[in-house]
Amino acid sequence: MSLSKVYSFPTGEKLSEALNEYVAHLSREAIARNGRFTIAFSGGSLPATVCRFLKDNKEVDFSKWYVFWADERCVTLDNDESNFKLLRKELLDHLVQNDRSIPADQVMQINEDLVGDENAAAADYQEKLEAVFSGTTKKKFPDLDCILLGIGPDGHTCSLFPNHPLLEEKNKWVAALNDSPKEPPRRITLTYPVLNHASNVVFVANGAGKRNTIKKILDQKDVHLPASHVAPFKGTLNWFLDDAAAKDLSETSPSPFKL
Repeated sequence: MSLSKVYSFPTGEKLSEALNEYVAHLSREAIARNGRFTIAFSGGSLPATVCRFLKDNKEVDFSKWYVFWADERCVTLDNDESNFKLLRKELLDHLVQNDRSIPADQVMQINEDLVGDENAAAADYQEKLEAVFSGTTKKKFPDLDCILLGIGPDGHTCSLFPNHPLLEEKNKWVAALNDSPKEPPRRITLTYPVLNHASNVVFVANGAGKRNTIKKILDQKDVHLPASHVAPFKGTLNWFLDDAAAKDLSETSPSPFKL
């Protein structure tokens, strides 16, 4: 069962400062232990929130990072719907400009040649994961060092949506869907088994628009919301919120943030 903590911060700036500190800490630990740091990003507002200060953190050895995406839209890499494009804007290009880039073969974006076939794109992305984790684990699923997740008003996370058949996927590492209730409909996503084998999972949510969903998951334990089923088997699960997102919590008391 995962160890879980909830942190809440008065402003978006304080939230980003804490995320910078926390991700840098996880990176140092993983690199000291394994010589690398494997991390998966979601899209939406998360890259900007997480990378606001992290991108300039000189203590982070980005050359040892292996970057994945928790989910991706089946669009070209320059499309405004692309989660890759979001992270390129908020982190990757900045690192290149400052001579601190992550090696290109350690940035595991979707295969642009396969975006017209979501099933082929998902299979190819699973192969990317398998190549990185082969020989490092005897487990059935990869154990990423950190997965950063957002959450939608409907409780979805990655591209795991309420009442969708992919919520029952038990074997695939990466799954495809062509019927996302949010545009664009064709996507690939990490599955619950991968999320729940991670060493550290971090939910990031800010703004009053998320407070009702946060309350349903943390206070009311609403099992109908996909995000409520993210519970790492042996890893940690942390919620990084701003006070606006945490405002309606009554049964859950945020902890003081410290490493």
